[in-house]
Amino acid sequence: MAAEAINQHNSNQEERLTEELLDELLEAPSPDAFIDEAALPERSRTLSEYLNQMLEEKGLSRVHVVREANLNETFGYQIFTGQRHASRNKVLQLAFALGCTLRETNRLLQAAGVNQLYCKDRRDAVIIFCIDKGSSLRSVNEELYRLGEDTIC
Repeated sequence: MAAEAINQHNSNQEERLTEELLDELLEAPSPDAFIDEAALPERSRTLSEYLNQMLEEKGLSRVHVVREANLNETFGYQIFTGQRHASRNKVLQLAFALGCTLRETNRLLQAAGVNQLYCKDRRDAVIIFCIDKGSSLRSVNEELYRLGEDTIC
């Protein structure tokens, strides 16, 4: 029961708006008081950690996701182990292969240290739309091509 309460508390922390947290930070007497109160983690998860968490949560295998993402098996494996850096497009390929939501996709992009999807960008808007509709990687590439935008792969 206690574990469920902690998970619920952590889930609620994730759902809080950045603007709300910013207001709390600016009103706090010190940075450490804010960090303690907001229960912020020591560091952000790496892309590798987040990808492996997503595999577990979604019950998928790394081999399946790498194939669905249309990645070279060795390169895909190296991304999952943290040995190689993934470009924004490679992360998007993995996000589609994992069936990520927009929030999950942006967290993957953030963990990779690249720009999150931005709806004011024409190409990103198409990608966001396709993520929301549960489109496949192939479908989003077809839609991007149809609209004269660079495909993901």
